[in-house]
Amino acid sequence: MLKQAQARDDMDVEVVDLRDHPLPFFHEVASNAWAPSRDPEAVRWQKTVGQYDGYIFVVAEYNRSITGALKNALDQAYTEWNRKPFTAIAYGSTGGSHALEHIRGIGVELQMVSTHAAVHIGGSDFFAVFPMGGNKPIEEIEANLLPSAKIALDELVWWAKATMAAKAAEL
Repeated sequence: MLKQAQARDDMDVEVVDLRDHPLPFFHEVASNAWAPSRDPEAVRWQKTVGQYDGYIFVVAEYNRSITGALKNALDQAYTEWNRKPFTAIAYGSTGGSHALEHIRGIGVELQMVSTHAAVHIGGSDFFAVFPMGGNKPIEEIEANLLPSAKIALDELVWWAKATMAAKAAEL
């Protein structure tokens, strides 16, 4: 999906890896909608995510939900996510469908807009690339993912344009 997004002329894509942001567990008195964050890593994270007009989340499913690291990263910012769209590429034995359902609910609380389409890596595709399964390169299943990735990216661009126009009209 990254290569497909980078090949488009209607979006610029940058990878933001949580491993590059050693966020503490959320321990502020309130979200930054109500009180400025005190932790310097949280502030750095807020500045990082705040500069984008939309997001593509890579969502691993564990125990029918998103990972703790992703939930913590989402919780560390609030205003920076507001009124921005996101899509996702989710993976797990059920294609990450449960985790995707959870992140969409979290997105609503963060005042985000989720695309209808997403990329799901599940079933035989998941087990083909899973390290304890086939351990094949992702390129082996890429053709199966491209149609849904295109739809998800098209929707992300539409929502990004719509939310940017709406925010500009407020000024």
